[in-house]
Amino acid sequence: MTDFTHNPLRYYAAPEKKLNLDLNVDLCVFAGNSGGIIAAISAKRKGLSVALLEPGYHLGGLTAGGLGLTDIGNKFAIGGLSREFYRRVGKKYSKDEAWVFAPHIAEEVYREWLEEMEIPCHFESFLTEVETVDNRIIRIHTENGITVQAKQFIDASYEGDLMAMAGVSYTVGRESNETYNETYNGRQCRHKHQFDFDVDPYLVEGDPSSGLLPGIDDEAFVQGAGDQRVQAYNFRLCLTDDPKKRIPFTKPDGYDRKDYELLIRYCEAGYIPEFEKFDHLIDGIYDMNNHGAVSTDYIGMNHNFPEASYAQREGIFQAHVQWVKGLMWFWLTDPAVDDSFKQRYRHFGWSNEDFTKTGGFSHALYIREARRLVGEMVMTEHHCQGDETIEDTISLAAYTMDSHNCARIVVDGKVRNEGDVQVHSGPPYPISYRCIIPKRGECTNLYVPFCISASHIAFGSIRMEPVFMILAESAAEAASIAIEDNIDSQDVPYAKLKERLITAKQVITPVPRVENIQNGE
Repeated sequence: MTDFTHNPLRYYAAPEKKLNLDLNVDLCVFAGNSGGIIAAISAKRKGLSVALLEPGYHLGGLTAGGLGLTDIGNKFAIGGLSREFYRRVGKKYSKDEAWVFAPHIAEEVYREWLEEMEIPCHFESFLTEVETVDNRIIRIHTENGITVQAKQFIDASYEGDLMAMAGVSYTVGRESNETYNETYNGRQCRHKHQFDFDVDPYLVEGDPSSGLLPGIDDEAFVQGAGDQRVQAYNFRLCLTDDPKKRIPFTKPDGYDRKDYELLIRYCEAGYIPEFEKFDHLIDGIYDMNNHGAVSTDYIGMNHNFPEASYAQREGIFQAHVQWVKGLMWFWLTDPAVDDSFKQRYRHFGWSNEDFTKTGGFSHALYIREARRLVGEMVMTEHHCQGDETIEDTISLAAYTMDSHNCARIVVDGKVRNEGDVQVHSGPPYPISYRCIIPKRGECTNLYVPFCISASHIAFGSIRMEPVFMILAESAAEAASIAIEDNIDSQDVPYAKLKERLITAKQVITPVPRVENIQNGE
């Protein structure tokens, strides 16, 4: 595995050298994040040859990228290698298992686990081509000169790039409520993470003819209407108030106070920033997430990301970096911010124990939603709430139906956030095998455990890292059956898959106890 000792903070840069590496394996796993690693380990344990490709520069995705306060929902629904990961993390802290941890510990566990299994991870493996013949992927090619021929492929990426290049059906954005007869899909203007004080949206306050501040939509709002917007991205920050570990916030290059005009007006209207979602992890380390109307979520600035080129995504990535770093400086120094908050906030800084290669700043953009497969089964809010059931369960999910805001709009001359939904989904509910494979007749050897077939709002409940790991292991189990029996993914017999999942200690039946821990968002 490459060690990017001086890796800059980036999403993409053209690889400097070509590896000219030809691999021929049983299973190719695209993405070295939490689920990709689990899928590779699962396959290797079953005796399959595996190629693990990571387009970026770091292991573990969000789990090792700042999301140290695990979004659990119900931990009794988590089994298999996903549960083993949390037990391995626990050993680092002399515990049976740990659901709260510093990011560098998660990356260390993943790295050691891969080394133990003798699975190399090939970094900088950005896709350039996916070859298909008769609805079957034959081989894939990467920018850094890797060609992989495999019998089965798993797209474990947050973006769904392999899935898209394979030509299968997918969607981006929010369906209207009418599409699946839902209530919480489409455009939503609700009360959480909303403006508590009126803020004028116009460049010149009170003058609509002057135009709108950046990031505010002028499109007419229709409750429940569909669109191609995705929920906001941010970075899960790792902060500390321990003077021995603290790296002070500094003014970022290119900082412009005008970029925070909306927040300035909000503060002047009476808003005082809060220490909400400053969640203590361990040993003076905090996991900071978005909270409130204007925070680390860069609302409305990611809508092009799912379908953008790698180079275009790099631009969007850096805009998010600039927004968040600038926000830290704004909170620390701006005269519009309440002094009592600034006095407490100045005790915080980046942690010198985490993200040491990127100056303490998380290297993982929180891609909460991008493309989503459209399979023969689409998970909807009706499944999340237990109103519809399935028979081919490969995982349980348990988290709230959770969408962050997607846009900012104007209502009666004032700015409002739009898209935030947080609705309890009820007891753990099953996820169908048919949600991780393409429709019959599209691609016969591809599994998609991250960008699964689900409506926008159902995906908001499913999209938790432990569930991604479970789905990825289930995908590897299905792929192994397809290889053994020389059959298509659509023909994998569920009875056989179910037996494999039970043997792997997956939890696929209703759990007897309920322990809801809605840690993050």
